[in-house]
Amino acid sequence: MLASLFGSKNRERVLMFLQARDEGFAREIARFYETDYYPIYDQLGKLEAAGVIVSRKVGRTIVFTFNPRYTLLGELRALLEKALTYYPEDLQERLLRNRRRPRRRGKPE
Repeated sequence: MLASLFGSKNRERVLMFLQARDEGFAREIARFYETDYYPIYDQLGKLEAAGVIVSRKVGRTIVFTFNPRYTLLGELRALLEKALTYYPEDLQERLLRNRRRPRRRGKPE
């Protein structure tokens, strides 16, 4: 939906993932969208160079979040939030479901 505005489908994916979950790392985003790792990592690097996102190391993993000092952050997040409402219901649900730890063994779905 926003790929033509942002110039890349993967850039849209990265921004939408960070909007929905507040933070993420390259491999996690690539797995979520079932795409290759390197295009996602490339877009994360470009967005970080532009100052839109920032990264921090957690162990050996580089975690990315929106840069709170980015001048147009409020407007960007408002645009992404509005665009998210036009995504298919199943994709919205998957994006907003933020599970960070495994389920207990034997627990029903």
